[in-house]
Amino acid sequence: MSEKDELGRWGEDHAAAFLARAGYTIVERNWRCQQGEIDIVANDGRDTVFVEVKTRSGLGFGHPLEAITSAKLSRLRRLARAWCEANAQDGVPARRRSIRIDAISVIRRAGAAPVVEHLQQVY
Repeated sequence: MSEKDELGRWGEDHAAAFLARAGYTIVERNWRCQQGEIDIVANDGRDTVFVEVKTRSGLGFGHPLEAITSAKLSRLRRLARAWCEANAQDGVPARRRSIRIDAISVIRRAGAAPVVEHLQQVY
């Protein structure tokens, strides 16, 4: 696994733990379909939450959340729809719950605790 992939996995682990501590139920991680991947699917009360996680080892290339462009948000909306369709029961899409797209940034700095920032409903 490349160093970048390891950093991404590390960030996703911290993001999932952060959500769990905040009372979210993690439904799936790294859900994939032909259109792409959703980092984390979680339940927050009545909401199904699709979470994009961005991790950096510093701010030299900008804040992690700056990497979430309008094109990325459009793709995340398509992926959320695909997840709902794939998780349909008896032909009824899994949209009985409200859905939202959140973003989490994780910054890893040497010798310090990770900095986690959670933005709800980013679109």
